[in-house]
Amino acid sequence: METPADPPRPEEPSSAAPVPGGDRPQDRHPSAQAPDAGYPAHWEADVVLRDGGTARIRPITADDAERLVSFYEQVSDESKYYRFFAPYPKLSAKDVHRFTHHDFVDRVGLAATIGGEFIATVRFDRVDATGRPASAPADEAEVAFLVQDAYQGRGVASALLEHIAAVARERGIRRFGAEVLPHNTKMIKVFTDAGYQQKRSFEDGVVHLTFGLEPTERSLAVQYAREQRAESRSVQRLLAPASVAVVGAKRAGGGVGRSILRNLLAAGYTGRLSAVNSSFPEDQGTLDGVPAFRTVKEIGEDVDLAVVVVPAERVPEAVAECGEHGVRGLVVISAGYGESVTAGRARQRRLVRQARSYGMRLVGPNAFGLVNTDPAVRLNASLAPELAPRGRVGLFTQSGAIGIALLSELHQRGTGLSTFVSAGNRADVSGNDVLQYWYDDPDTDVALMYLESIGNPRKFTRLARRAAATKPLVVVQGARHSAATPPSHAVAETRLPHATVSALLAQAGVIRVETVTDLVDTGVLLAGQPLPEGPRVAILGNSESLGLLTYDACLTEGLRPRTPLDLTTSASPEDFRHALEQALADPDSDAVVVTAIPWVGEGALDWPEGEVLGAALREAVAASESRKPVLVVHVELGGLAHALSAATATLPASAGPHTPGGAVRADVRETGVVRDEGEARAAVREPGAAARVTGGPAPVREPEDPLAEGRPATPRIPAYPAPERAVRALARAVRHAQWRTDTEHPGRVPEFDDIDEHGAAERVAALLDALPAGARGTTPGPEATEDLLRRYGIPVLRALPAPDADSAARAAAELGYPVALKITAPHLRHRPDLGGVRLDLADETDLRRAYADLTALLGSPAELRPVVQSMAPRGVDTVVRAVIDPAAGAVLSFGLAGAPSELLGDTAHRLVPVTDRDAADQVRSLRSAPLLFGWRGAAPVDTDALQELIQRVSRLVDDHPEIVAVSLEPVVVAPRTVRVLGASLRLAHPPAVGGEGPRRMPMY
Repeated sequence: METPADPPRPEEPSSAAPVPGGDRPQDRHPSAQAPDAGYPAHWEADVVLRDGGTARIRPITADDAERLVSFYEQVSDESKYYRFFAPYPKLSAKDVHRFTHHDFVDRVGLAATIGGEFIATVRFDRVDATGRPASAPADEAEVAFLVQDAYQGRGVASALLEHIAAVARERGIRRFGAEVLPHNTKMIKVFTDAGYQQKRSFEDGVVHLTFGLEPTERSLAVQYAREQRAESRSVQRLLAPASVAVVGAKRAGGGVGRSILRNLLAAGYTGRLSAVNSSFPEDQGTLDGVPAFRTVKEIGEDVDLAVVVVPAERVPEAVAECGEHGVRGLVVISAGYGESVTAGRARQRRLVRQARSYGMRLVGPNAFGLVNTDPAVRLNASLAPELAPRGRVGLFTQSGAIGIALLSELHQRGTGLSTFVSAGNRADVSGNDVLQYWYDDPDTDVALMYLESIGNPRKFTRLARRAAATKPLVVVQGARHSAATPPSHAVAETRLPHATVSALLAQAGVIRVETVTDLVDTGVLLAGQPLPEGPRVAILGNSESLGLLTYDACLTEGLRPRTPLDLTTSASPEDFRHALEQALADPDSDAVVVTAIPWVGEGALDWPEGEVLGAALREAVAASESRKPVLVVHVELGGLAHALSAATATLPASAGPHTPGGAVRADVRETGVVRDEGEARAAVREPGAAARVTGGPAPVREPEDPLAEGRPATPRIPAYPAPERAVRALARAVRHAQWRTDTEHPGRVPEFDDIDEHGAAERVAALLDALPAGARGTTPGPEATEDLLRRYGIPVLRALPAPDADSAARAAAELGYPVALKITAPHLRHRPDLGGVRLDLADETDLRRAYADLTALLGSPAELRPVVQSMAPRGVDTVVRAVIDPAAGAVLSFGLAGAPSELLGDTAHRLVPVTDRDAADQVRSLRSAPLLFGWRGAAPVDTDALQELIQRVSRLVDDHPEIVAVSLEPVVVAPRTVRVLGASLRLAHPPAVGGEGPRRMPMY
């Protein structure tokens, strides 16, 4: 109880003003050089605030006394009154000692810091039922906050509540109590909006709140919504800055910084521009017409974005200057970081800590830059020599070379961009952050991503699932094998193979492709055409052979093509138009592929066939009321691709097929890369008068966009040089449309009445408590394994050890004939090719003969570990496994036992918890699934029982994260039942899983 009669319990205060300097040890544990043994370093976290800035949350220690006092002095009298229910202008020495000395068990304090100084504090004190100080097993604590007035309303208290609640749960506290004055509506809102189950009462003029700390569906939804708003805002501040400073722009000789400055000018950037270089002479007034300064602090106005292009050893000084000036975000083009292995990684970590200590987000280092084609911004803070055409595709890459190749290819295909982020080493801003931005960006309809690593797969799949429900997300992943991960991307370790990660991405609605070419092929289709309603494909064209190739490609991709319509080589554009109109009107098709070769016939050279054919096809699409995608496959039809994209909903009306706005230089289009910085400078146009600088002219007026005025625009028809490429893109669109339909009815996680969750928890705890000191985990024996599985309705067919022939005979007599004899030695299990299993042994004679054969063939009983087991019904052998991965979380896998899963990798994966729909899809998604459904006249097996088993395993690992691995093999699925013949578990204290717990920014 915090009343004026009680000594006040202020929250750890902190100052908001940034402190000059570079890397700030005070933003980490103040005693980081020699930490206390009990200091919980894992509670430290960087968080994104509501306005897009960042703060650091860490435990308060005895070293924080001066920071606490400084913080408290900057808090208003009103906030102090709300905190202590009485005027409390100054902290006493006793107060300071109390609020900076914690045992991190029963008394905990956390501070949010920016620039090394406190901006907010929160603390809890464990209490008993009477409200007096207590220790465990008491499971309630009083909590109190204090936020500096300048930072109220920025989401600081909400972030602190998430973290202090997670700390409390870790220490065995299940409820928080708080007393708040009725007029302190901001603090009451923090508690009530958090989504926890709570009780409220009013007594003696004080509101008393009590709320449980177990996450609820609503509290998680609140947390995710706040995370999305904050991270989206942090990226929006980078992509739409009102002012940009290029730090490192050279006065003479060009250089990367000078090129970026010129790129900003040439793009017509609408904000304020500044050039910064410490080597400028004092009388250097401008550079390329842009105000020039020797330091950032000389600019005299706010700077939203700084593009840093200085040698790596000088970057810390530049970052400190930017931080002290209040710059909001950084793009670090400079190299020499994680890509240079050990020393560079350490330098990269220091850079991220330094930027975050000032509340700044960081793109890079080793970044290619940022692009925003919004007419109100026109930002080209990148090495791309021209601003990309305006469009509705968002592009994110982790490679500058791939980035410029994609920009060039998309431009050639007539597809414009909304935004482009090339994150380089991805030390801070990542694909997850950009996904958060695209999710509610009204200017982005399709998202394309080139990833070389996924730092937080669990969070990525969560964000991707939400985004893909409204905007297609196409991903190509480079460096798919762990050995090939770029050294600059120090990502969280995952034990999952690439195929498993790919399956999880597909489950989340991600359209995963194999190559950069596939990325563009799929992207241009999704950007210009509607999603198909089904897999039926109409094919028409003037080449029978091209039509047949398209037909075969459709069958290969699992589509349902109709017989191709051959218009013959003499078909005119009018014939194409008429045929396409009929195909679009046909209710038996969901998509149309048009194939075209050069026209053959009298007068073939009298008209520009590509342009005329393109116009005819666009006319047919425009006249149709059907919402079907149309794709064109053409061979050597000059001008057709441009003609098909001339009237498009993704390009400004003035950007025609031959003179698109922001054209990439011809040699760059061919190679996809700028060979060196000198070439990049040569490709830049002369600086125009578009960028607004001090005393400069008004920005250039954006060309009129027909969509902006509501005028209809014909969708762009994508063109492909080969049928296989067109059909692959179409098949991905079909599967994505089906995924969207399926997610409208996602299924449910069933409740099983026969589950003994409490009993299983007690058994798991007892097994872990019995571990010797230092042990990391345990593999329970058969009895404990079967007991745990039985509590979840998963019986294991009984097997008795048979160390000799007589023991085998006694076991068979107990179980009843017929029986099976099998070996269980780890190096020989699940090897049917070795003959280690003998089935249908009808009597003791058969059993003893089989026992003698096995031991003679494979080794001694002590080596083989034979067991006798009752016979299971005949069926299909399958395997069900689950594992908790530190990066992805709990993953459940299913496949057919033996060669299909082990040799061919035919295994289906789902994230836990698995819904009934997930389980059904998982069983049916195997290439070998026909074996379960009556292949070649065999009896179909009991897939309903199999799906229930999968869901029970999912529930087991979801309820008990200490069960870090489960393996059921073999699971025999018979026509009327399922039998588990072998099972093993692994128990350990659960690993920390990325993407769980309170919001925090990753640190790689």
